[in-house]
Amino acid sequence: MSQGAVEIGSRHYPLFFLLHGAWFAGWVTEGVVYGEVSAYWQFWLGLFAAAQILRYWCIASLGKQWNTRIIVIPGLQAVRTGPYRLMPHPNYMAVAVELICVPLLFGAFYTAILAAALNAGLLIFIRIPAEEKALKVLD
Repeated sequence: MSQGAVEIGSRHYPLFFLLHGAWFAGWVTEGVVYGEVSAYWQFWLGLFAAAQILRYWCIASLGKQWNTRIIVIPGLQAVRTGPYRLMPHPNYMAVAVELICVPLLFGAFYTAILAAALNAGLLIFIRIPAEEKALKVLD
């Protein structure tokens, strides 16, 4: 902020904390109720690991510009390297896969579906439009 950065869309940020907290409580609760690891656990774990590789590729590509909020420093170029040269919001792909895979490791089907749907709604209707607005500040 000392470099003139501005935050865009800060009002929606707590919704992601709420979503992730409910997601965690949901898959833990469902996991206890159903009490078994999925028969497809190797698949879900592999997909989760791939999502983590994508996540850290995103973080490495963004470098000092990485953060969980939408903060831009006017005058900086938007990052177009790493996974950002392939898709506009690769970290959200990693998060979406994670929100599905972890619950399904433990048979928490309802949590996986509900979290994925709520996350998609937040991203499509709130977060991504706010990020696109922020990226226009950089262009």
